Amino acid sequence: MPTVVSQKATSDKFTHVQDSDTQQPNTGLMVQLRSTAKTYFNGHKALLDMNLEVKQGEFLFITGPSGSGKSTLLKLLYGEELPTQGKVIVDGCDVASLRGDRLSLFRRRIGIVFQDYKLIPQRTVAENVAVVLQAQGYTRKEIQRRLEPTLKLVGLLNKADCFPEQLSGGEQQRVSIARAIIATPPILLADEPTGNLDPDNSWQIIQILQKLNFFGATVIVTTHDEQLVRRCGHRVVQVRNGRLHQISQ
Repeated sequence: MPTVVSQKATSDKFTHVQDSDTQQPNTGLMVQLRSTAKTYFNGHKALLDMNLEVKQGEFLFITGPSGSGKSTLLKLLYGEELPTQGKVIVDGCDVASLRGDRLSLFRRRIGIVFQDYKLIPQRTVAENVAVVLQAQGYTRKEIQRRLEPTLKLVGLLNKADCFPEQLSGGEQQRVSIARAIIATPPILLADEPTGNLDPDNSWQIIQILQKLNFFGATVIVTTHDEQLVRRCGHRVVQVRNGRLHQISQ
């Protein structure tokens, strides 16, 4: 079973890429949006004046219809998009101020799960998961040490040598989760992770994410599956017409 790295340990590893302009005081919050807005070059206002706080170790659902801005919000959290107004602070870092190597190192601390899996067809399950650690310069011994418990956690140890085309949609999404967590990031972002799955597989995915949250990871999930959200009982916010609304605490 993968060990979730403590907040102090991960912060210590990252201090060498931060400075007084990017580092924010430790407030016990993993995510802060402060009057955050995003307007694209064509004038489309994707997000408007958002304020949000997510505590370390929290599980948060972000709901809303397709095109409401949920994915844009997640992209702001890992620096794929930059805000046109306000602040985006993740794990004490002002994300918009990170560039180059600093941004790359920051992204290593965030696990991302996509709706369309983004697996490499020509690589096995084990190879798809290990590629993250290979890119980060882990030794072969350390990769092997992490690989088995990670695949076991998502129920795919017996599929390690299979290729993506040999897997069901639910299994492919579990590979995606394994890839996102093998480096034990303190925060996990899942963008519509159940969007292509049937109810049974959707629930399996959510149970895995809840288990990771239990181990200490902060988990943020976007979804339009209201039934799934009600079944879980976690805090919910909704993006509607570019604005953020508190649904439940």
